[in-house]
Amino acid sequence: MTTPTTLPNIGANQGANPLKGLLGYGQSPWMDYIRRDLLLGGGLKKMIDQDGLRGMTSNPTIFEKAIVESKNYTDILESADVKKLDAKGIYEKIAIRDVQDATDIFKPVYAESKRRDGYVSLEVSPFLANDTQGTIEEARRLWKTVNRENLMVKVPATKEGIPAVRQLLEDGLNINITLLFAQSAYEQVAEAFLAALEARAKKGQDISHIASVASFFVSRIDTLIDSRIDAKLKTVTDANQRTLLTSVEGKIAIANAKLTYRKYQELFGGPRWKALAAKGAQTQRLLWASTSTKNPKYRDVLYVEELIGADTVDTIPPATFDAFRDHGKLRPSLTENVDAAATTMANLEKAGISMKEVTEKLVVDGVKLFADAFKELLEATGKTAGVHA
Repeated sequence: MTTPTTLPNIGANQGANPLKGLLGYGQSPWMDYIRRDLLLGGGLKKMIDQDGLRGMTSNPTIFEKAIVESKNYTDILESADVKKLDAKGIYEKIAIRDVQDATDIFKPVYAESKRRDGYVSLEVSPFLANDTQGTIEEARRLWKTVNRENLMVKVPATKEGIPAVRQLLEDGLNINITLLFAQSAYEQVAEAFLAALEARAKKGQDISHIASVASFFVSRIDTLIDSRIDAKLKTVTDANQRTLLTSVEGKIAIANAKLTYRKYQELFGGPRWKALAAKGAQTQRLLWASTSTKNPKYRDVLYVEELIGADTVDTIPPATFDAFRDHGKLRPSLTENVDAAATTMANLEKAGISMKEVTEKLVVDGVKLFADAFKELLEATGKTAGVHA
């Protein structure tokens, strides 16, 4: 995931702000970005006030760029006690301070929204993606160290990550579940959330303060599927197959998200959920992640415009955030043409491309990408601080 070296273009739009307009459709805009000068210079507060920004997410790539490409962390990197820390310890010192300061700035949003928004996400080490117990222990440690009730700890939706999510939610932590691509994986994550709340309620514990989002990745799906479509179009001679392939190009990610949102409405509309809601629980919202447009053939705000719907979050990278502020169009797009979305998904299979195989590959690739980024982050942090990673 790329981030610019400059800060977002805060408040550039002079007319009605489409970013703020998302709130009218029940969607909360969050930003996939964090950097110290945004926190200290008043920029984040301006975005909350002018753009309706409701939360923030971070990842290793974002922190690496922030550390390497700015002088914002010199006080930590050159401090005497840094020499006693390894690269991960230095990174955490930087990240935890930024996340604490960001959560403090978002605290009024957290209060005003009655704990629905105002969260800042910090992820467990990607090296632990396939380690259930290691993930649980690190998430608990980060939760205790950050010590902010509007923190969300990010955990990937791997086979080993989902049981960790289940336990951490029962512990009472706020959890952002990442790397969701498949509807079936989303259902497992929603089940973990429901089961955790039921377990707490059975023990007489409070469930009203627990917040969770299921981060469903979007553009990466089209990037991989479109590459497979392009490869097939070079060899396919059957006219019907060619028509099928071209009909689904650039459409799968949005169709997949629409069908997943329909499943969300089913899961959080039935009697099982209503029993929890009666005890004060809030739904685990779908969060659209990876919403920048990778293919220049597509509109630069495509994945924001086409996924607007109630009780959702869109975590938007800075360049897309600025673009949507400038020329985004608002409509309740998420519930449009859902039957057509099902047809689109069926046509993908008819065209010989397996969505199951694609989503499984994306999870594996995503874990590797995050782990590689984290390795680069530690190396860069260690080098900048003059210690070994």
